[in-house]
Amino acid sequence: MEVNLEEKRWKEIIKPANNLYTLNLKEIWNYRDLLFILVRRDILAIYKQTILGPIWFFLQPVMTTFIYVMVFSRAAKLSTDDLPPSLFYLSGLILWGYFSECILRTSSFLKDNTQIFSKVYFPRIIVPLSLIITNLAKFVIQLLLFFGVYFYFYFFKSNPNIHPNLYCLLLPVLIFLSGILGLATGMIISSLTTRYKDLVHLVSFGVQLLMFTSSVIFPLSSFMNSKYKNLIMLNPMTGIIESFRYGFFGNGYFSWKLLGYDALCAFILLIIGIIVFNLVERSFVDTI
Repeated sequence: MEVNLEEKRWKEIIKPANNLYTLNLKEIWNYRDLLFILVRRDILAIYKQTILGPIWFFLQPVMTTFIYVMVFSRAAKLSTDDLPPSLFYLSGLILWGYFSECILRTSSFLKDNTQIFSKVYFPRIIVPLSLIITNLAKFVIQLLLFFGVYFYFYFFKSNPNIHPNLYCLLLPVLIFLSGILGLATGMIISSLTTRYKDLVHLVSFGVQLLMFTSSVIFPLSSFMNSKYKNLIMLNPMTGIIESFRYGFFGNGYFSWKLLGYDALCAFILLIIGIIVFNLVERSFVDTI
């Protein structure tokens, strides 16, 4: 008996991507259960077999903030825009921490998951997306720490230099841009390291250097009349951090033009990341 192949309806059809500029969002949505499983696995793996568990999410920014206060505020006497140094540094560290963790975690996802990728098919982009969401959960916990310190100085210390305004409602946008920047940069680096493996050694060093060209440890206002102002503003995280501080503290520097530049950088990097990733995805298992 002849079978009419045209009448068959396949559940899954695997075919090469025709467009380097797009992602198959429908396919990603179909694999959303896998995405949630990977996020859960990553969150549990972070504090599994540790003494303090998720408390480390609080300890890391607290200890880093303490060191920054001692070194940059008390020893180096750097300006904090008349804000409490601990609150100033914490506000920059949690956003920068989310951005840098997204880069560091996604910059090696192709190499770290080669064994899985070579055995079973699923949208490879699921893995970096799961890392971004995992880091977002960590960021939310650290954001609660920031709000605790913030409300302490606002209500109990009645600091006159803290003036929250409506720009604080931009927080979800700022978080989204930070995540896009981290995801896009990490995808580009991870794709390139399949051929140029020595790039891995430059990632953490480069991220640390990049932090010193942002406004994490000093306000942009202190460089307004400096020749280094444009260099600092070129860093797309500078406008995001400054907007965050302006919304919650009411002082510092805010510019829609600068924030628009940051958004433009994020989406240009994302497009480049998608193109490079789609190019490498076809043959990375054979070259890694």
